[in-house]
Amino acid sequence: MVEAFKWHRLAADRGLANAQYNVGSMYANGDGVPQDYKEGYRWIRLAAEHGHALAQYDLGRMYSNGFGVQQDDTEAVKWYRLAADQGIAGAQFKMGATN
Repeated sequence: MVEAFKWHRLAADRGLANAQYNVGSMYANGDGVPQDYKEGYRWIRLAAEHGHALAQYDLGRMYSNGFGVQQDDTEAVKWYRLAADQGIAGAQFKMGATN
């Protein structure tokens, strides 16, 4: 995992959304690096801002549960909606559950 992290980080630093999402997930889950929700949030947010659907969904979950950020239902719904619009079923479920 450490080797994988190294290569994902190089690509993430170059602005690749998939790599940013992977680096963020690795931090959030402690895969190959010490678990760090705040650093995970930072990288997942970058990917989400680039339109990465799974990152948008995970960002919604982070806001919903307060992982790495202050819990904020309004922000959670914003990111769930973006992911749902891209066809992420979990986000679509969350949007249905909030109405």
